[in-house]
Formats: sequence, structure tokens, C-alpha cells
Amino acid sequence: MALVPALPPQPVPVFSGFDYVTVDAQRRRVYAAHTGSEALLIVDADSGNVLGQVRVGPLHGVAVDPATGHVFTGNGTDDSVSEVDPETKTVLRSADVDGKVDAIAYDPSNGHIYADEDDGTRIFVVDAKTMKSIGTVALPGHKPEYLSVDPQSHDVYQNISDLGEFVVVDPSTLKVKQTIATAPDVTNNHPLQYDPAYGHIVVGGKNGTLAVYDRRGKLVGKTAIQPSVDQCSLDPQSHEIACAGSGQITLLRDEPSGAPQIVGTAKAARGAHTLGIDSKTGNVWVVWSEEGSGDFVQALRNAK
Repeated sequence: MALVPALPPQPVPVFSGFDYVTVDAQRRRVYAAHTGSEALLIVDADSGNVLGQVRVGPLHGVAVDPATGHVFTGNGTDDSVSEVDPETKTVLRSADVDGKVDAIAYDPSNGHIYADEDDGTRIFVVDAKTMKSIGTVALPGHKPEYLSVDPQSHDVYQNISDLGEFVVVDPSTLKVKQTIATAPDVTNNHPLQYDPAYGHIVVGGKNGTLAVYDRRGKLVGKTAIQPSVDQCSLDPQSHEIACAGSGQITLLRDEPSGAPQIVGTAKAARGAHTLGIDSKTGNVWVVWSEEGSGDFVQALRNAK
């Protein structure tokens, strides 16, 4: 099956490039880190219209608080995590941390914001209620990539790219309690997602393999996809996983057992490496930069 345009591409002011994308399906908003502009991009998930940008800083990771709709951002070389109100388009509060921030994840049950250190050895933990640092997780290796939270156990799963593994962090002790080496053909780990209904950790290698593990660290199955994938996004309701990189978007479906199945593909701009799935419509939102043309955001749908 092919992924086809659900809405026309929309230009984004200022040519600067993007990092992580997330979708607030409840409030019909798409958010992306517009990195060069140091701004949070806000898009209407129904019309595709760009609603504005909020100047935050050199942000990378983005996560939504489902209770308030506020957006948490990991602010790269500003060494901070911020809380943004997308309705008033203002930065409400910021918390300083002891290093550069890349990806972030939020656990609404305990109010922890987990921010991994870009090319570092730590996860910084911030209390969303007080916006104060409450601890640091020491990690193996020197290149954490993406991370995800188990909503039931509240464990944190963190990719360690340079060691070819992911670790499980205890949310109470803020210590690594388990290390799982990924398959030999999963190298330079980048994307990581968690499917809570199946208890699956989905890990992608930059070499072009997407592998699924259970919570014990057992390999469930793996599927060949395009290389150089950066971000994957998982819809926990449909179990669909969208991955971007190498001028392609691949849509897969996580299975209760066995390897994920490819259900759709689409060509994409070479600069497209991050995306997000809207769990209400199933649309895949992708952002990209094209030198000479500009920056864009667009929704794709699976032509089933």
C-alpha cells in the first residue's frame, strides 16, 4: 500500500530544519522542533495550517502533557527543559539541567520529565509540577538517542546508540536496572518506541533494521526498512509505526508476536527524518527542509 497526501504541504516560515515531532490528537495539534529557528512549531491537525511558532531556544525533543495540553521541550545547548503554553504561545517556565538535551519523554503519572543528554552519559529528570531538577540517571556509553516510558510500570527505556543496546531505568531509584543488547544487525540505534498493549520495545538501527523486543529483552522479530532512519512514531491504538529517513517513510504494524509488518510506504524529501502519528485519524505528519525551497509540514494517509 502507498502513503498518499491527506493535506497539501504547508510552508513553514524561515528555512532552518527540524527535529522531533509529536501529535496531541485530543486537542488536534501537531508540534515540531524547528531547530534552526529555535522555535516550537504549532500546526492544526485537521486543516494542516501553521498556527504559529513559539521562540523557545535551540530545542530538540518535544512532549505533551495530556492533562493541560502544554508542551515540554528539551533545549539543546541551552541546557534546559521548558514548558510552553501553545494557546497563549508563551514559555511558562524553564528548568536548568547540567548538560545538552536531545530527546525527552514525559510520564504524567509521576510528573517526571526525562531528558537525555545529547552525546552524553546521563538522563536528566525534572519534576513537571515544580519545574525543578530532581535527579540524574547515569548511563553506559556516550550516545543516548531516543527514550520512551511504560505507562504501567513507569520504567523508562533508553537507547544507547554507540553500544548497540537499550537500558531499562527504574523510575523510583533513577538507576539502570537492566541492559538489553540489540541484534547484531541493529546498529547505531536511533528510534525507540513502546507499545504498551503488547509490552513491546521497538528499536530501529540506522543501518535499516527495525527490531521488536518484549519486556524481558527477548527478540520478538525484526523487519528490514530503509537505512538512516532517525525518528519512528507509534500509535498505541492501531499499533502502527511510522519511520522516516533516506527519502522514504515506511508505515509498519506491530504484531502481538513476530516481526512488524510493512503496510505502506511513500517517497519523501531527503531532509525528512522526523514525524508523528495522529492516533485519531491515522495520518502521518512529516516535516522537512529543502534547500532552495524552504521548510514544510504535511499529513499523509494510508491509501488502504
